Amino acid sequence: MRRAILLPVALVVLASSGMAAVAGSPSPSPTPASRSSIPPPTPVPPTGSPSPFPTALATPTPTLRRPRIHAVAAVLEDLGTGQVLYGLRPDAPRAIASTTKIMTAYLVLQREQPGRVVTVGPDAASLGAENVGLLKLGLGLGEKLSVRGLLYALLLQSSNDGAVALADAVSGTTDRFVALMNRTARQIGLTRTRFYSPNGLDDRGYSTARSLAGVTRLAERIPEFAKIVRTRYRTIPAPAGRQPRTVQNRNVLLWLYPGAIGVKTGYTAKAGFCLVAAASSGGQRLVAVVLGEPSDESSFDDAATLLDYGFHAFVRRQVVTAGQTFRFAVRGTTYAFEAARSLRAWILASRTARPPRYSLRISSRRPLVRGRPAGSVRVRLGGTILGTVPLVVTARLGPAGRGTSPGPPLVPMPWWARGLGSIGRVASSLYHSVFG
Repeated sequence: MRRAILLPVALVVLASSGMAAVAGSPSPSPTPASRSSIPPPTPVPPTGSPSPFPTALATPTPTLRRPRIHAVAAVLEDLGTGQVLYGLRPDAPRAIASTTKIMTAYLVLQREQPGRVVTVGPDAASLGAENVGLLKLGLGLGEKLSVRGLLYALLLQSSNDGAVALADAVSGTTDRFVALMNRTARQIGLTRTRFYSPNGLDDRGYSTARSLAGVTRLAERIPEFAKIVRTRYRTIPAPAGRQPRTVQNRNVLLWLYPGAIGVKTGYTAKAGFCLVAAASSGGQRLVAVVLGEPSDESSFDDAATLLDYGFHAFVRRQVVTAGQTFRFAVRGTTYAFEAARSLRAWILASRTARPPRYSLRISSRRPLVRGRPAGSVRVRLGGTILGTVPLVVTARLGPAGRGTSPGPPLVPMPWWARGLGSIGRVASSLYHSVFG
């Protein structure tokens, strides 16, 4: 029997009553009741038949330790910034099956109005007539549907014929649309990625866990995309004389994982089971990508495990403040620089007492002039890159002395330089004794 193993309620109460205020404490865990409050999905509402999808999650108790998963490749990132919290062969090229449709939807929404009416052509109609299981809408030649309706079919039910209809609507032919997909992939920096179809049926297509997280991050910035991928059911009009089509999202985390907000499932024999999953907790959003999973169940379990790891083992801290001053030696001269913006980053709870390290990154050897941009400062903690912030030159301080390259910030450090205090230390010790 499958079960969801969760943090005991007593520990959640402890965290919310005091430990959550301590540096290094993660957000409270969802209680078992919160995971079972929504009925499991069924193939067709409102009654349907026994669900062919997983109806429970089997996840380990969240800890500070890096989790073990079944995926061949995976990544866990901040959905807004792209900061990587977990990686397992994140840049290994893999067949990605229907997660390809994230790129398809992104391009459609970049170029078409959701209300535009599309006329189904012969390629989409022939695919819709084929026996390809649930992954089709059954489109008929000459049928008219809105771009919005086709996007719901594409991203919820993973409609392969809907993907072709949308591709033809954008580019005139599927081949031209695939060329657009590959051109866009290069432009937005999706490395080790090549598409051969708009729906992922052609297993020659490949990408990486990191690249899939990247295109998801861009797509989630489009409100229509974000709305669609978090929808559980949608009714799509059918031709006259036929019943309206009701499609269901195949991402069961929308039922089983609190805060789930998308995104897309995928499967072929070559790709294995794939999942791009996003969730929100406490105002923070993460995206997990798992590729090459051995089963449908393990893809959802592992994605949920990674999301748990992110929300429970990490905390968000401001590591650079806009206007913060840094001192670095450049070509024998010490300069003062000012951060052009702030940077918030995820920090492992076990590392919140450690100071980050800063390194200057200058892209050219042009003279450093006061008031002008001058590269960026990269922030690291324990070998992990937390992010980079653009710098502006504020002053030339004179010849560099020994040990001044790079120098420390000229202003007091924020959270890591302030002591937790005796109460905080006691609470932190208690937390780590519980979570390991």
